[in-house]
Amino acid sequence: MASNNKGGALLAGMVIGGLVGSVTGLLLAPRSGKQTRQLLKKSADALPDLAEDLATTLQLQADYLSEATQRNWQGTLERLKEAIAAGVEATQTTMVSEPEPKPRDITAETTLADD
Repeated sequence: MASNNKGGALLAGMVIGGLVGSVTGLLLAPRSGKQTRQLLKKSADALPDLAEDLATTLQLQADYLSEATQRNWQGTLERLKEAIAAGVEATQTTMVSEPEPKPRDITAETTLADD
């Protein structure tokens, strides 16, 4: 799970780094203004495709994390149910093996103490 998360972060970082590097390179490159504007226009035209690819990657990562979380939650619930069942069984076993103590007759004790 952690390696997939790191892979998605790496991909997103590469895409964003590529965009920042491209824009920086275009602005600092020794080209004429017309050439730079044409190059910027081409880059801007490619942005929707890059954004769509990034959104798809993020959605796939979110789906994977959601499924992993649900699997972990189901495992936790199963262990909790087993623990509760074991506790109930232990309580019932204890109650059956140890009879309840008989109530004491406190009136007889009180009468003797008063005399």
